[in-house]
Amino acid sequence: MSPRLRPLRTAPAFRPGARERGFTLLEVLIALTVASIALVAAMRAGASLAQASGEMRLRTHAQWSAENRLSAIRLMGEFPPVGRRTYECPMGAVALRCSEEVFATPNPSFRRIELGVENPADGHRLARLTGFAVNQR
Repeated sequence: MSPRLRPLRTAPAFRPGARERGFTLLEVLIALTVASIALVAAMRAGASLAQASGEMRLRTHAQWSAENRLSAIRLMGEFPPVGRRTYECPMGAVALRCSEEVFATPNPSFRRIELGVENPADGHRLARLTGFAVNQR
């Protein structure tokens, strides 16, 4: 009794028109390239949003600081002298520098006040507000 020999299996021959299964290496590389481009674009958009959010936070604090100063002038009944002054005006943990310029008006009972708020680190103006003070005396 001799062991029965089996014929070797060989890969099926390529038949034109037969459906191939799976992806070629080129298709996989193209898909990875498209996915990586989309991922890089999403990361850049996220970084841009984070930077814009920080800038908006600074501008909001600057606007609040200017509004606080104008409100203080009105509530205290101040009639500031004509001229310009610069002072630190932090808002919370945000360091800001305010410049207050007071102008005379044609009516001597009114003064025009222009407040500018800037970032002391780079001198970039973040807010500007104009208001009026009334001489109540």
